[in-house]
Amino acid sequence: MRVDDFPAELTPLQGAMPAWCATVDAAMWRHAAEDVREKGGRLVALWGARAAVHMTLTIRSGLVWLKLPLMPQQLLYPDIGDIFPAANRMQRAAFDLVGVRADSRDQRRWLRHGAWPGDQFPLRESFDGTHHWPNSGDDYAFVPVVGDGVHEIPVGPVHAGTIEPGHFRFSVVGERVLRLEQRLGYKHKGIEKRFESFAIQDGYRLAGRISGDSTVAYAWAYAMAAESAARLAPPPRALWLRALLLERERIANHLGDLGFLGNDAGLAFGLAQLSRLKERVLRTNLALFQHRYLMDAIVPGGVARDLSREGAETIRREIESLHPEVARLKTIFDEHPGLQDRLISTGRVAPELADRLGLVGLAGRASAMAWDLRAQLPTPPYNQLDVRMVTHRNGDVAARVTVRFEEVLESLKLCAAILDRMPQGEIGSTLSIPTEGSTGLGWVEGWRGEVLIALEAGAGGSLRRVHAHDPSWQNWPVLEHAVIGNIVPDFPLINKSFNLSYSGVDL
Repeated sequence: MRVDDFPAELTPLQGAMPAWCATVDAAMWRHAAEDVREKGGRLVALWGARAAVHMTLTIRSGLVWLKLPLMPQQLLYPDIGDIFPAANRMQRAAFDLVGVRADSRDQRRWLRHGAWPGDQFPLRESFDGTHHWPNSGDDYAFVPVVGDGVHEIPVGPVHAGTIEPGHFRFSVVGERVLRLEQRLGYKHKGIEKRFESFAIQDGYRLAGRISGDSTVAYAWAYAMAAESAARLAPPPRALWLRALLLERERIANHLGDLGFLGNDAGLAFGLAQLSRLKERVLRTNLALFQHRYLMDAIVPGGVARDLSREGAETIRREIESLHPEVARLKTIFDEHPGLQDRLISTGRVAPELADRLGLVGLAGRASAMAWDLRAQLPTPPYNQLDVRMVTHRNGDVAARVTVRFEEVLESLKLCAAILDRMPQGEIGSTLSIPTEGSTGLGWVEGWRGEVLIALEAGAGGSLRRVHAHDPSWQNWPVLEHAVIGNIVPDFPLINKSFNLSYSGVDL
């Protein structure tokens, strides 16, 4: 679908990315979702705000932001979970935080966990964020699975390793998984409420801490949204530096995950070698940008730190060293019979299922979902770079490993091209205070998938509402399907091949 074919009248949004907005009624809300789905589009995000519900949808031309106002005495809107299955959890979270309710059969709480009374909603103006209530519990209704030989294995939310909390209930016969149901929300920390206390020029600091392994993607998306609201275009050099940081974040995360995937399948050599390479990248980040994970390097209006000529040469030498080592390790992974026996056909998500459930990011590309913002809807400087999108069709752990290796090699190539073509000039512009009610969108292809920030400015440079969306919202439900038919001991391998964010969805 292109913008001219959209069923509602759209108004262009200012900013670096092609985006449009519209205010719709309840009938158009659902009709638009159906029409976009029928013509190959996707749901990106859904959230609530002050007697309204919002969603963003992809179309071929760009991104569409729809707002559905609701009556204060009737905060009910049409369910779209049957059109876009990923909407189910987003709708439930919107009720927990704002009190807007989808007309859905599944009304279970998602984020609350009994941490505040059921008639209180943290994102309403009347909510006292400083008050502490005794935890009342929420008696979450997991779906039971019964039958001869079926038993249930509960895992978490507290895990043996130093990882984030999530609860998983496996219904199994022997070691074969019949069903998995997830319960998240344990990392809820009031991020969206906290944004209300930030000035628009400072919100990037909180955005970059939503999901620490994606600090560049979140900070860039926030900066893009703030710049859109303020009608500001950053200097060209700042945009090229942002792209360099984003690709370095992608490289570091893929290298780390590939090492752990090798280790989970019994190849400790892979963990040792790939951890060594990741550490090299992180140390270079610290030396050149003052933070191993590039925290606070991107700010509204540009970047916080420039790159010297000597620094650029350091990165070039690193690229020349990393490329042959990564290529060699990919060959070792590909040709290791024991490793491939564990990876091939494990945790498979067929392309048809991936399309139905809206799988995105690297996991989507491993299941033939050919979508990468850097290639399809490139913003500067990606519109001046030849980005080769990496895809695979098998949709199993092996395919997700292949996509990661090839994306590392592609990102190394892009880093070299960025260094060769980066213009001279300023690295930042001053962000003016946007008018009250101004809105902005930021949309960035992070290493895990697309990160979205939707922003509404308040009075005097304050933030009235900020919604941050992680691709894990779409991909966590798909993991429940990916494990069906596999054995329980393969779950850590399947889970790591997705490596989804808890913190990114437990806002």
